[in-house]
Formats: sequence, structure tokens, C-alpha cells
Amino acid sequence: MTAAVAEPFGPLEPFVHPALFYRDEDEYLDVTVPFVREGLAAGDPVAVAVPGKNLALIRDALGEAAAAVRLLDMCEAGRNPGRIIPGVLRAFTDAQPAGRRVRIIGEPIWAGRSDTEYPACVQHEALINAAFRGRTATILCPYDVGRLPEHVLADAYATHPTVIPSGSRVEQGSDAYAPGDVVDRYNEALPPVPDALTFTFDSDSLSQARHVAVAEGTRLGLTGVKLDDLALAMAELTTNSVVHGGGSGVLRVWAEHGYVVCDVRDEGRLADPLAGRQPVPRDQRGGRGLLLVNLIADLVRVHRGDDGTTVRCWFAR
Repeated sequence: MTAAVAEPFGPLEPFVHPALFYRDEDEYLDVTVPFVREGLAAGDPVAVAVPGKNLALIRDALGEAAAAVRLLDMCEAGRNPGRIIPGVLRAFTDAQPAGRRVRIIGEPIWAGRSDTEYPACVQHEALINAAFRGRTATILCPYDVGRLPEHVLADAYATHPTVIPSGSRVEQGSDAYAPGDVVDRYNEALPPVPDALTFTFDSDSLSQARHVAVAEGTRLGLTGVKLDDLALAMAELTTNSVVHGGGSGVLRVWAEHGYVVCDVRDEGRLADPLAGRQPVPRDQRGGRGLLLVNLIADLVRVHRGDDGTTVRCWFAR
């Protein structure tokens, strides 16, 4: 698996990306509702993608004005953090008139996110800065300081150039801002699974690899659309390994905490951390495989190493 290296993190203007720290519903609404109303008053397209409970708070506080806002439950739209940039943020901004400032409230990290999900979440927050650099957009990211662990709040300072402290409406610069460091730090090696079904494939056994993945997914309890999604994801990843990852790879499938999990490892080097997290231009040939996987899987984790790349996908049973 190979990709071009993303441009370095640099000046963001006119892109604005503050973190909002809040302790309760009043502090949450005190910033988010004026943010939405000011955008609507200016004629800016506005979207709110936050967990369901907070979405209801904002919708109720806006009253009739909520009809002018794109409202999304982030627990569904952003279950897989790798889906948020292409499927939520860029899907909304790219549909708007060129040059018009877009306002989005995006809350991808909430109490209840698992330790398995978190590295993909925090990498997402860091990569927003590279994906939107130079775009005319403001993405406000709330963080619940009463319920989230200290290391999550510390990471928010590293992934956001500005922050709004709890009880305030005023942005201030973050001295800890270092999104590139966060992307690298959470490029964690994925733990081995000794009892996983393992199948080594190459161009001659590519079709067999897909059948193996589907058969094991079926045996482990996947059915219907979820099984179809697994089949499609494994077809894309194994093909990428053969075409771009050195001509061969290793497929593994196992069950884990209510999910069927599959991963594909090859000797390719996925240099671009934004690979699969951005829409692909219509006139570009190829480059859609990992994007498709992000759009259909419940969670995707990627480990990029000098000796190869592993892509791991979760599908809820």
C-alpha cells in the first residue's frame, strides 16, 4: 500500500479549529448555540455533528432555527473516526458555494469511546488541520472536561491551535499545539492475535483470500449487509496488497467483543496519514480503496511502519 506524502502541517488561515472545554450543559450551550446562530445570521452553511444527547440539547435550544442546520448524530455518522473527514466534514463543506465560510460543530470524542477507538479519534482531530488547511471553514470541537480522562484533554491541546477554556467564550492559543507529533505518537503497533485464522496470499490466491475472509466472517456470526461490507473491504485491501504492497500479504480474521475483526498486512509503506480519510478527485484514477473501507467499516485502525502496513477493520455482529 503506497500513497503520496501529505503536505506538512503549516499555517491554517482561513481555517479555524478551536477546542471547546465544557463542564455542563449550560457551558456547552453557552458557546455552541451562539456559534450556530451567528453563522446563520451571516448566511453561512452550518452543520452540527455531535453525540445524540448533545444534538438534542442544541436542537431544542435553537428552536425553529434548527431547521436551517444540518444535524447529525456523531455516534452514528462518526462511529468510525476515519469516516468523519470524508463522510461528514468534507461531504458538507464540499457541497457549499466556493469561498463561503462554513461552520461545523464536530464532537468526535465522548465519554464511552473505547481505548481501541481512541487512537483513530485523536489522529482524526490532528489530521483535520492538514485536511482543511487553507479552507474557509470553522470547526468547533467540544470536550467534556468532567467525563473525559486527563490524557484526552491534554491531546486536545495538541490537536487544536486554539482552545476555549471551560466557562469562557474567548479563544486562546494552545502552546501545546503539535498535530504532527500526535499523528506519529498514535501510529501504534496493533496487538497480535494468536488464535486468528491466518491466510497468506499473492496474486494467484487473491480470489481465495476473499472467500476465506467471507467464510470465516460467516462462521463468526456476520450476516447480511455487514457480511457484504466485510467482503468488499477485504477485496479492496487484499487487491491493494498485491498491486501496491509488494505482491503479497497476510489476511487474518477473528472475533472480538461483539465484532468480527479482519486485518491485512503487507510490505508496502503507506506514507500519507491522510490516505483513506479524504475524498478523491473524480478525475483521479485509483486511490479509493482505503477510503471505501473507512466508509463501510465500524472502525479502522492503521499502523504505518518502515517494514510494512497493517490495516485492521471491525464489523459489528
